[in-house]
Amino acid sequence: MWPQDLKLYHAPSSPNSRRVRIYLAEKGLELTLVPVDLAAKEQFSDAYKAINPRSVVPALVLSDGTAIGEVPAIWRYLEESFPDPPLLGIDPMDKALVTMWERRAELEGFAAVMEGVRNAAAGLKGRAISGPHGYEQIPALVDRSRLRVMDFYADLDRRLTEVPFVAGERFSAADITALVTIDFAANAMKLPVDDGRGAVWRWYREVSSRASAKA
Repeated sequence: MWPQDLKLYHAPSSPNSRRVRIYLAEKGLELTLVPVDLAAKEQFSDAYKAINPRSVVPALVLSDGTAIGEVPAIWRYLEESFPDPPLLGIDPMDKALVTMWERRAELEGFAAVMEGVRNAAAGLKGRAISGPHGYEQIPALVDRSRLRVMDFYADLDRRLTEVPFVAGERFSAADITALVTIDFAANAMKLPVDDGRGAVWRWYREVSSRASAKA
């Protein structure tokens, strides 16, 4: 199997798509990229729903037509198929730590930003939760989301006073999710990391200077 045999359906503005694009760039993989126009609601078209019934991006389509959705699942397939450089850990303990810290970054940071954005954006009325079903916005959740993001920054800062990267000594998928979370919060919620988080800023300057961060 060759990377060019794979198709990644993505959207340039989608933070989840960016998580996969950064991962691909770190691996040096060039897949066929197929853009999905979210503004035009192309994700709800019959053609795209045949690929991903959840009507979200990204989705990875294999050469036999098998479609894989959800960022961790896409990462897992690519890691098993193209193991170097490893981004999901190098041994049982390291793999567990990467999974744990990436999961925390997603649940405590990324999901909090997504909640805040989707419950505030005028263009997402009736679409407060991504996926095939419609849900009304709950504006009261926005303030809680902002608090959750600030708590995430504080927790991340404490972690990064102990280790150079989120999961430990090496750059990993946990750093990808944390980086995308911070950029997502700064751009979509106007909620950047505050100046007092020196460990986060030390780490952020390093990871955001990697070529992959532009993906």
